[in-house]
Amino acid sequence: MKTSDFYYELPPELIAQDPLEDRSSSRLMVLDKETGEVSHHVFKEIGSFLEPGDCLVLNNTKVIPARLMGVREETGGAIEVLLLKRRENDIWETLVKPGKKARPGTKVVFGDGLLHAEVLEVVEEGNRLIQFHYEGIWEEVLDRLGEMPLPPYITHKLQDKNRYQTVYARYEGSAAAPTAGLHFTQELLKELEEKGIDIAYVTLHVGLGTFRPVKVENLQEHHMHSEYYQVTREAADKINRAKAAGHRVVCVGTTSCRTVESACDENGLLQECCDNTEIFIYPGYRFKVLDALITNFHLPESTLVMLVSALAGREHVLAAYEEAVKEKYRFFSFGDAMLIK
Repeated sequence: MKTSDFYYELPPELIAQDPLEDRSSSRLMVLDKETGEVSHHVFKEIGSFLEPGDCLVLNNTKVIPARLMGVREETGGAIEVLLLKRRENDIWETLVKPGKKARPGTKVVFGDGLLHAEVLEVVEEGNRLIQFHYEGIWEEVLDRLGEMPLPPYITHKLQDKNRYQTVYARYEGSAAAPTAGLHFTQELLKELEEKGIDIAYVTLHVGLGTFRPVKVENLQEHHMHSEYYQVTREAADKINRAKAAGHRVVCVGTTSCRTVESACDENGLLQECCDNTEIFIYPGYRFKVLDALITNFHLPESTLVMLVSALAGREHVLAAYEEAVKEKYRFFSFGDAMLIK
């Protein structure tokens, strides 16, 4: 299977640049994975497609303000640092622009000296290991100086940092939001619980690989980035209980999907665990836990389009995307949603 098999035409004006005022007022396309039939709804109607006993799996990771704008100490030249993964204490794996100006030994200053950094080494894929130096508490310094790491296709500045967080975000560590969850409000979650929907929270810290294009034509040659995940005993029990009773496990977002599919055994049972995953899901994959998926509309030729195609079939997904373009759905992070049932 080739990367180009997952291409579709998207008019740039359909890329959502701003979040809607009401999170749950986004549109919802419902796709039947068996027949390919689609129907059009509003996201706040999601409860009508869920049954009592179904288990909704949400990723409660929290995005950190991971984009830092600084200057090189020696020349005053502008430099941008994106925090990807904390290695130890104050050493982070980062993406630096311009990379050619960030050789080992390069020193960078942020916020008129509130934060200093030194490039230690160049690692895999050209990322840099950087050590930071500061006074006080790291989280407070980062909150003061950092910006939300919005995807490159969003050109508008975000007025409210919280709009790039889910309402249930809890554990800091992501360089990108699990965007399918942005549609939920506290009121909607309460309404679902009152209906008898079980809600399980898992954690996967989303890395920059979310935005990385697939650079090989042969899918089998693509290497997924590593991301840290955690499944609690409570979440494992809820998911296992739903499966055992014949109810559906409905993952919210590809990150929740990748978490449960990484954390289960060959029979689809989950245990309490934490680990790193490089799971790459594309057509031919057999899902062991997930039954249905709530997700956004994804970039052409991305690993995320490949994942949803593994669930609903490439032809059904591309036909649904063509319909979404025709109906002028809003695409990508701040865009509309799809339920694959």
